[in-house]
Amino acid sequence: MTIIDELIWRDAINQQTDEKGLTHLVKNKKISLYCGVDPTGDSMHIGHLIPFMILKRFQLAGHRPVILIGGATGTIGDPSGKSEERVLQSMEQVQENVRKLSAQMVRLFDAGGDNGIKMVNNYDWTKDLSLLDFLRDYGKSFNVNTMLAKDIVASRLETGISFTEFTYQILQSMDFLHLYQHEDVQLQIGGADQWGNITAGLEFIRKQEGSEAEAYGLTIPLMLKADGTKFGKTAGGAVWLDPEKTTPYEFYQFWLNQDDRDVVKYLNYFTFLTEDEIGYLAEKVASEPHKREAQKTLAREMTVFVHGDKALNDAEKITAALFSGDVKTLTANQIEEGFKNMPTFEAPKEERNIVEWLVDVVGIEPSRRQAREDIINGALSMNGEKILSVDTLVTPENSFDERFILIRRGKKKYFLIKLV
Repeated sequence: MTIIDELIWRDAINQQTDEKGLTHLVKNKKISLYCGVDPTGDSMHIGHLIPFMILKRFQLAGHRPVILIGGATGTIGDPSGKSEERVLQSMEQVQENVRKLSAQMVRLFDAGGDNGIKMVNNYDWTKDLSLLDFLRDYGKSFNVNTMLAKDIVASRLETGISFTEFTYQILQSMDFLHLYQHEDVQLQIGGADQWGNITAGLEFIRKQEGSEAEAYGLTIPLMLKADGTKFGKTAGGAVWLDPEKTTPYEFYQFWLNQDDRDVVKYLNYFTFLTEDEIGYLAEKVASEPHKREAQKTLAREMTVFVHGDKALNDAEKITAALFSGDVKTLTANQIEEGFKNMPTFEAPKEERNIVEWLVDVVGIEPSRRQAREDIINGALSMNGEKILSVDTLVTPENSFDERFILIRRGKKKYFLIKLV
């Protein structure tokens, strides 16, 4: 089975510029291929991962991935998929984003061996280019009528597109030519919205290198959830790869909570499980959906891939503790990660009677009478233990590392108290 055969059974190909040619190429040689991302933010989110998972599959099949971070194109703004102009960032912010995205890529891809990743930045080969050179050496090869016909531009003609964003496909074409000439890159991978940019690059390569130049493009399908909404968005916003923006526990929970109608598709797209392994999980979705075996596998695979084994262990431990209510075995760091979105209060590090503390210090209970009643009825727990007496004392010593106290009312209502 070739890598193209694998992508077909995973239903991971949207369009190819020359299916027969590319299939023949990868059967007969190990190729270099690239995918790019613009540093529009200081972290990638899971939507960015989709084409890079394809790049990773090529790497595992023995091919050489080149990852382009758009230090130049990121200052311009890709009009693809946008209904209005992007807000330009400062050069300093773009370069800081380049640094952070590059570090994320190195963690995800093996940098060693003959087919280890090559990181490139298109700012390196464009920063010294003069306007006149750009117009004479590059602009002359692009027909405005052809550029206007590309979906990425045509979709913006009614609302308007600046000359800056109009030239984006020229810059991306320059990238493909540069990598073809200097890194022997023969394939560009991108999302479905990149088809116009990719084909523009292929046309440019053949104008510069001759009609027989062997270069290809491949795009992946637009990822939509079963309900028709865009993949990767939650009520809280994007799901980031940066653990400071989306904790590993939140990341794990995102995958764990996927719809039965979507989970097999995501196993195909995002994991490196075999066709037989995914087929087994698909059967489990149909026969035993309540066990959520496919979702648990997806959550484990993705959390390990992005954050590593320790993060997965922490996420699973927090999940189990929340389900059972047995939180006393968690560390302070795990408490901080798992309960960051719970109602949060602050309290000084001092000894207080539990009733006074609940009412006067943190305000969880509306009155002392209600606090006593909830304690007597066994409705309140502190740090995983039932509060058995209205005379209980709250002290820094019975907290998580003198940083947090966790109160639970009933079975599911948690309150996080930060000691200050």
